[in-house]
Amino acid sequence: MNILLANLTKMVGDSGGMAKVTCEFAHEMKKRGHQVALVYSDVRTGSFYYPWDQDIPAYDIRHYKGQTITYPWYLKLKREFYRTFDKQKARTVNDDFAASFLLNNLQDVLDTVKPDVIVSFQPAASKMLLCDLKTEIPVVTMSHGDPEDYFHTYPKEQIPALEKSVVCQVLLPSFERHLKRHLPNVKTVVIGNAIPQYDVPADLGAQKDIYKIIFLGRLSKNHKRPHLLIEAFTGLAERFPEWIVEIWGAEDGKAYYKELQLLIRKNKLENRVFLKGATSHVEEVLRQGDIFAFPSAYEGFGMALGEAMSMGLPSVAYCTCSAANELIKNNKNGFLCEEGIVPFQKSIELLMANRILRKTMGTNARYLMQKYDPQHIWNSWNELLNNIISYHR
Repeated sequence: MNILLANLTKMVGDSGGMAKVTCEFAHEMKKRGHQVALVYSDVRTGSFYYPWDQDIPAYDIRHYKGQTITYPWYLKLKREFYRTFDKQKARTVNDDFAASFLLNNLQDVLDTVKPDVIVSFQPAASKMLLCDLKTEIPVVTMSHGDPEDYFHTYPKEQIPALEKSVVCQVLLPSFERHLKRHLPNVKTVVIGNAIPQYDVPADLGAQKDIYKIIFLGRLSKNHKRPHLLIEAFTGLAERFPEWIVEIWGAEDGKAYYKELQLLIRKNKLENRVFLKGATSHVEEVLRQGDIFAFPSAYEGFGMALGEAMSMGLPSVAYCTCSAANELIKNNKNGFLCEEGIVPFQKSIELLMANRILRKTMGTNARYLMQKYDPQHIWNSWNELLNNIISYHR
């Protein structure tokens, strides 16, 4: 099987979940004996954040065969103008740029790789392949979040690509329902993300001098919202002097990072709350934890949450957070609370005060994550792609 992965966004130095899935997908399919290549589109050049097998061809259509394609200034102005009042319309400018400047390079990649099947990582990539280039190669469109967003924030011109896809993959059953509600005839399949199954879980039954609340994710103000954890911990720090907070993740803007530093200093938590930066040693970080805090506003799946649960950590998240409100079963493997600092604080406090509860919920979380065992997930993908190719021969 000859597979082309089309993730037409950034890969260089990106520590996000989509980049991680891209690398894992490519390596797993190669390990299974398939021929794999990647096409992406990045402003920067350089190495990927996650390990990448150099024997797997990777084509950057923004930097292709000695040419560098820059985003024209007039399109940047147009995009920024639209962003002030219509983000959906602003995204159409990115599609216009891709259609005007990148299509020839993408077609050249198709001609070079000659894939049997294409796995597209976003509707924008599927639009370029199926609507602009009109390729007859079967395309699977992946979803890395709730596809409900496609119909509110994504350009309307991308929607036909979903219907032209041989199948649309979604991460959770509720996401399938959301997509089918808008496009009843679209073909769908539910395949979750592969979550590591850690052999040695966190030891939540141990008596410790220091207990840790862990946050792991990009430090973004409106998405991951680590400031909510700091504010919640502020009201608990004095009563639980043996507890600290570790916030792991890459900066998503210097202004917000300084805001987090100021919030820590303002509440005199310099010795209790630590901004640790990005890490490639997720397993080690999680194993040292006792509670996983996940104050995201929304999620596509929540890779960090899944990994924390697999490590056996009880988690706290908001009940309004998509994906988290399906992975976490309230009062069984963690807590889902209402929006706001106080509800989040009270849920964390329940876990901080009760070691037996932490251990029980952590065990339940670990058990639930078995359904996302990588072997099972990659088997599902392998079977799907094989069936597609067999059907289209």
